[in-house]
Amino acid sequence: MDPLNSLSPLDGRYSQKIHILRDFFSEAALMRYRILVEVEWFIFLCNELKLQGTRTFGSADLKKIRALHENFDLAKAGRIKEIEKETNHDVKAVEYFIKENLEATIFEPYFEFIHFTCTSEDINNLAYGLMLKEALKKVYLPIATSLQEIIHSHAAKYKKAAMMSRTHGQPATPTTMGKELINFVARLDRQLRTLNNPEILGKMNGASGNFNAHLVAYPNVKWLQASQKFIAGLGLKPNLFTTQVEPHDCLAEIFDAIKRINTILIDFNRDIWTYISLGYFRQKMREGEVGSSTMPHKVNPIDFENSEGNLGLANALLEHFSAKLPISRLQRDLTDSTVLRNIGPALGYCILAYKSCIQGLHKIEINSTGLNEDLQDSWELLAEPVQVVMRRYGIEKPYEKLKTLTRGKKINKSTLHRFIDGLALPSGEKKRLKSLTPSKYIGLAVELAENFKVQKPNSKI
Repeated sequence: MDPLNSLSPLDGRYSQKIHILRDFFSEAALMRYRILVEVEWFIFLCNELKLQGTRTFGSADLKKIRALHENFDLAKAGRIKEIEKETNHDVKAVEYFIKENLEATIFEPYFEFIHFTCTSEDINNLAYGLMLKEALKKVYLPIATSLQEIIHSHAAKYKKAAMMSRTHGQPATPTTMGKELINFVARLDRQLRTLNNPEILGKMNGASGNFNAHLVAYPNVKWLQASQKFIAGLGLKPNLFTTQVEPHDCLAEIFDAIKRINTILIDFNRDIWTYISLGYFRQKMREGEVGSSTMPHKVNPIDFENSEGNLGLANALLEHFSAKLPISRLQRDLTDSTVLRNIGPALGYCILAYKSCIQGLHKIEINSTGLNEDLQDSWELLAEPVQVVMRRYGIEKPYEKLKTLTRGKKINKSTLHRFIDGLALPSGEKKRLKSLTPSKYIGLAVELAENFKVQKPNSKI
């Protein structure tokens, strides 16, 4: 299909920016992961449990059967869709596809051990768990971490760039651009660490979670231990306490963590957008780029606006995932099935937003002139340090006196220094206060920007 005719911008306008997610969340990818689970369960029953009626397969045989998912392609996916038209069941179509491709091989006498004791959810929950685990490791975390690192590099670069802060949008105690950026690095760091070692649970316990069919077929097998070993072997954590459905609480936790990261980045985008509008950042111009269709002078902060919009779309989906997926009527309903198919779009909007933000960060540079002009014209910002020193020395009503001098007023250096000269303070303190300028009144902002270290735990995913 021509991308210009796509219903979703993820598969149209933005397809080249997020196409890597197709390897994990397309329908063909879901088929491949289902085949992986089916094949590994069959191998486990034969080679690990050595169930009566099966046989052990050698390495050459295992290589051949694993090729079904390792060499999976769109032609094979198409064949599964053809089978599904007959079965009207997507997981059963995968089972029949495996058998069809193993006809007249060493495996054919043991076909009934493919999908043995399994309900579809046994296959699906493990497939989705593996999809999400690998997508987090190979796509999501590298891009999210890269964005954090770029913000961190800007924080280091601008750690001494004094600027007026704005609480309630009004001039307030000075800070540095680097310190304001490091705040976001620290916030992102805390959330990213929760995703470095996510707990993704899986179940392989039958139609109601009780191993009913397993026990009837092979009453002497220790099915609890077998299930745990199989799931752990896939790199997931076994969940023995389920209905037919793995309850997806772990997925909700992951989606909530991603949603919190996105919320932090919405906050970040809005702040950078505002700093640009205040003239604290300049945007580098690109030859041939148009800012406005009618105003030739404009350079718009479109990357940060694009990022914010896509983060909102992602969070709308993620919010629904974490609210809906843990809920399933009684032992099973099918409402999670169609929702789970939208993990790819949710992460697609995330990746698109992160890339837009990264692109925007590469195009901005500090406007020292803009920062300094704001500070040089704002001596009223020093009302705070003067009044706290007055408090220290027991001068009566220091806050009220500074309020009378400065509230709603613009004062200059001379006005402030005359006020300081009239205070009953030690001469050394007067000298120290008069040495302050708005650009020097930044507290420990530089040290805070310098001292934060990103924590990088050894990832286990």
